[in-house]
Amino acid sequence: MNSIKIVAIAIIVAGILGLTYGGFSYTKNTSAVKLGPLELNVKEKETVNIPLWAGVGAIVVGGLLLVGGGRKA
Repeated sequence: MNSIKIVAIAIIVAGILGLTYGGFSYTKNTSAVKLGPLELNVKEKETVNIPLWAGVGAIVVGGLLLVGGGRKA
């Protein structure tokens, strides 16, 4: 299996995961207050939404790479 097919499969899987979950979240640590030796840290939960068109586009591009990526001109 050549590298283009591996990349194509990875893009298809990423598109399917994007459509299935619709986004992902992560926790970000920030320093809210710092008074001398005393420091107050805050954990913020950030959410990143993946648009529907991006998931479908990734599947289409991955499919095109999988089908036509190995052809030589």
